[in-house]
Amino acid sequence: MKILIDNGHGIETPGKRSPEWPNESRRLFEWEFNRDIARRVHETLTQKDIDCELIVKEINDVSLQERCNRVNTISNQVGKTNCMLVSIHANAGGGTGWEVFYTRDVMTSQKIASVFSEEVTSRHDTDFPFRNRGLKYDPLFILKHTNCPAILTENLFMDTWDDFLFLCSEKGRAIIADIHVQAILKYLKTVLIPEE
Repeated sequence: MKILIDNGHGIETPGKRSPEWPNESRRLFEWEFNRDIARRVHETLTQKDIDCELIVKEINDVSLQERCNRVNTISNQVGKTNCMLVSIHANAGGGTGWEVFYTRDVMTSQKIASVFSEEVTSRHDTDFPFRNRGLKYDPLFILKHTNCPAILTENLFMDTWDDFLFLCSEKGRAIIADIHVQAILKYLKTVLIPEE
């Protein structure tokens, strides 16, 4: 099983950033957050000998079509059922909490999304005290136009104060990356048959 990690948006993408909070020197740019979490997930999975690849290594914005082309090239090589895509984002719009989207190959993608959601829920009373907004079916471009099972995580709201502080903190980023790692590992246990 090959894990494909997508980090949304690029350094020049308009919008996709937190407000300029009064008396706050930090500002969150989604391209940087997404790449930081993707890098952490990739490094940890690689250390655990999980076949894992970053889809976007550039800091500039790579079009959704090009991202899909990269995913599809790899999934065609290894087999559509032998890989999965996780696209990492931070949300905005005045809400709070975490959510996961799925579309293509609904049964498998929904199963992956469910494992991620369960991981978030299991941490609510310990290290991730944010609302789990749950699973959402949505034909988002990156999910609809890739040919392997795919999910997209929206990790808190950068324009909500408490979410923003967590997203900017080292502790928060470590926890969010670990949520992704542990969910991926738990999903892999359900699909990989141990060698006899």
